[in-house]
Amino acid sequence: MQRRLIRYKTKPELADKNAELIAAVFAELKAANPDGIRYLSLRLEDDTFIHIVETAGDDSGDLTRLPAFQAFQSGIRERCAEPPLVRAVGIVGNYRMLGEP
Repeated sequence: MQRRLIRYKTKPELADKNAELIAAVFAELKAANPDGIRYLSLRLEDDTFIHIVETAGDDSGDLTRLPAFQAFQSGIRERCAEPPLVRAVGIVGNYRMLGEP
């Protein structure tokens, strides 16, 4: 199992577009219902976005193959005021938020 946290800040004028692209990813995930993926996305009031992705294997193949995810990835650097920072993470504590580790 692999968990990653991705954090970036969008340009204010592109934050809503970024949120729309993320919503499309979640809609496609819901329709496809792939096993082995857990995904959470948060938007902070300063247009910082945080994504927490958990995959069963060593990669997130099912996620990255989704057309909506590819559309989200296209142009991400141009939408950002601060580029994406990707870090592996472990769960220290969890109460009803992320399911069982």
